[in-house]
Amino acid sequence: MRYLFNVFGQVMAIERAEDRWNSFLMGPDGKRRKAQLAIPPDVPRSELAQYLYDIYHEHATPTNGDVFEIGGPSPAEDV
Repeated sequence: MRYLFNVFGQVMAIERAEDRWNSFLMGPDGKRRKAQLAIPPDVPRSELAQYLYDIYHEHATPTNGDVFEIGGPSPAEDV
């Protein structure tokens, strides 16, 4: 499953592959590149936004001050 997040203005895709999370930075053209981010495998899907906020909070600006999901399965689904 792929989950899309707006992380202080940067779109990030988080994917679950077997027992681990993979993270990618999304470009404006839809291309993605591997992010230098390790997400512990025990972080549940419901806490991904908070985890991303905690890691990237230094990137907050007055116009991009939050992390929120912009796509993916419904919040009721959890890994």
